[in-house]
Amino acid sequence: MKSFRKKVAVITGAGSGIGRYLAVLLARDGSDVCVCDVNEKTLDETVTMLRKYNVSVSSHILDVSNKQSIEGLPKKVIKDHGKVDLVFNNAGVGCGSYFKDMDEDHWDRVMSINFEGVINSTRAFLPHMINNSKAAIVNTSSIFGIVAVPGQTVYHASKFAVRGFTESLALEMKQTNPNLQIHCVHPGHIGTNIASATKMTEEDFKKSQEINAQSSMLSKHPPKSKKEMGVLFKNNGMHPSKAAKIILNGVKKNKTKIFVGLDAKLLDLSQRLFPMNYHKTWIFFIPLLMLFRDKKPLKSID
Repeated sequence: MKSFRKKVAVITGAGSGIGRYLAVLLARDGSDVCVCDVNEKTLDETVTMLRKYNVSVSSHILDVSNKQSIEGLPKKVIKDHGKVDLVFNNAGVGCGSYFKDMDEDHWDRVMSINFEGVINSTRAFLPHMINNSKAAIVNTSSIFGIVAVPGQTVYHASKFAVRGFTESLALEMKQTNPNLQIHCVHPGHIGTNIASATKMTEEDFKKSQEINAQSSMLSKHPPKSKKEMGVLFKNNGMHPSKAAKIILNGVKKNKTKIFVGLDAKLLDLSQRLFPMNYHKTWIFFIPLLMLFRDKKPLKSID
């Protein structure tokens, strides 16, 4: 896919973070956009940012875990825009709990949004895209869909599942519908609100600090509260506009796997070189990553 001009893109989780800037960059490139999010206030903020571009914009309050809501979305998009060329299954939530301490409802919530939301959306949009001469489905996994740490069991389960589903779907489409591109995105530490929105008890927060001391980008300045943790996570990650640009470049180059950030690439490499002991290698390169963290937004982006 060489250009996004005159394409129609659907983005979930577009109320903030990577999803918001995917929408902005696509609109800037001449793509009509349909933005979706569960948060009406932040979604409206994204729509306001999009109004400066000469493209068609629609928005929908959407809970991706609600299968019935997603099933009706393709018809709405086609009614508003005439077609669907790109679907970015980007919506997701974080987690901060050890498995033995996690209640079943919490587990089900994360899985229903992070994994089942991707399945619901892909199942709904695929029939409307499968004969498109140039189209793409872009599913957001995580570097935590490749490596694992303690205290993130359900997040890992959901993101490993997205990875497996997407890689298999990509192989299927290469055999049957090569014009439909399938991409799996593996972001590293991106400066979004996912940490501040994570449901976490005080006990889980204390345990998370033990994990951070071993493997987090925040270990030099440990937060004193969950709120501070969310602020530090957002302020110390790659700016989401830079992440969005990397993802869109990966789609243009038809990369099945799109790694976002040097940290994601190095963590993936550590897993491939040392599959049983990759955690032991992190102490050697994680401090260096702080020096190369790209926290500034793209130029010309609000």
